[in-house]
Order: sequence, then structure tokens, then C-alpha cells
Amino acid sequence: MKKRIALDTNIAIDILNNKQELILHLDQFDVYYLPITVCGELLFGAINSQKSVLNTKKFQRFIKSCKILNINMAVAEEYAKIRLSLKEKGRPIPENDIWIAAICEVSNV
Repeated sequence: MKKRIALDTNIAIDILNNKQELILHLDQFDVYYLPITVCGELLFGAINSQKSVLNTKKFQRFIKSCKILNINMAVAEEYAKIRLSLKEKGRPIPENDIWIAAICEVSNV
């Protein structure tokens, strides 16, 4: 069975910045998944950077090397459950992180 992992934005940026310790750790995985929300955050960071053209190309190559996890109705339902649970516990987190968690949960990654 292939070992797989979903990456959040911070980890993806560390990979793009060539953090060798992290890259060595991630070598044990066969498949890298990116929630679509992470793709959006990465692309925003690229176009908002001082080197937007260079970074956009670099980030797009990285995104294409991963499997993309998209949003669907099952993800929307999971998002609602997670958000409500966090609200009830008084532990809000950023919206995009809730979407990332819901996508990964539904995708079993």
C-alpha cells in the first residue's frame, strides 16, 4: 500500500523553500495530496510576492506534482460539523484550516 500524506500550506512552503530536514522526512511518502484550499493559498502567496512571475511558475509546478483534493458536498457537510464543534468548544481556527481539515477527513488522508 502506498504511503500518502496531505500537506498544509506551511509544509508546502517549507518544501518549496527546500527545507532539507523536512524533505528527507517526507521521502517516506509515495503520494502527496494538496487540498484545493492550500493551492489557493500558495498561488495567492506567489502572485503577492516580490518575485510573482518566478514564484507562480515554481508553485504551479509543485502543485502539478501533487494530487489535488477538491471540495464537494460531502466536504461542505464535514466543514459544517467541524466548524460547529469548534464553536461549541470555544476553539475557533482560521476558516481555511477548517476547509483543509474537512477535505482531508472526507478524503481519508
